[in-house]
Amino acid sequence: MIRFKFLFFVAVLAAFAALAHAGYDEAKDAYDRGDYAKAYEEFKVLAQQGNADAQCHLGTLYAKGRGVLKNSAEALRLYSLAAEQGHAEAQYYLGVMFDMGEGVPRDYAEAAKYYRKAAEQGLAVAQSNLGAMYGLGQGVPRDYVAARMWFNLAAAQGYSEAQKGIDAVAGQMTPAQIAEAQRLAREWKPKGRE
Repeated sequence: MIRFKFLFFVAVLAAFAALAHAGYDEAKDAYDRGDYAKAYEEFKVLAQQGNADAQCHLGTLYAKGRGVLKNSAEALRLYSLAAEQGHAEAQYYLGVMFDMGEGVPRDYAEAAKYYRKAAEQGLAVAQSNLGAMYGLGQGVPRDYVAARMWFNLAAAQGYSEAQKGIDAVAGQMTPAQIAEAQRLAREWKPKGRE
């Protein structure tokens, strides 16, 4: 009897997970079609249930004012909830908010912190932005080797903006520094969600 109850419990959990995933797919499809009002309704339910993907997308709706009034404070709250679960895109968007001073005071150190969390999971745009932070010495010490490493990683994923960063720091680097950055990029391994 105990085994049956356990198996029943597992089956119920699996059914709820399948329903939640189906709801997410519907919400994402609505978002992609530009039906932001429907996306908002679907994402809202999932976000309240703790779904990090939904929290991130809902944050984006608020950040851009799509289907809802633009609300940077609510975007920040939702991105933070998703970021705490290790969601790389939410971490990246928090980095952007702090980098640009969107709804929060501009804080390059906070921007670099969130870009790093997303970059370490392999998100190319975050890697490129972190490279820029190192190249400019914003929020982190200026370090052309680190900048080039992050740009290289982003470029290897096909993120075209990273090449501009590579070109920008190349003139500031010795051949030995370039070789070191390339070695670090080759040896780099992504981390799991933080």
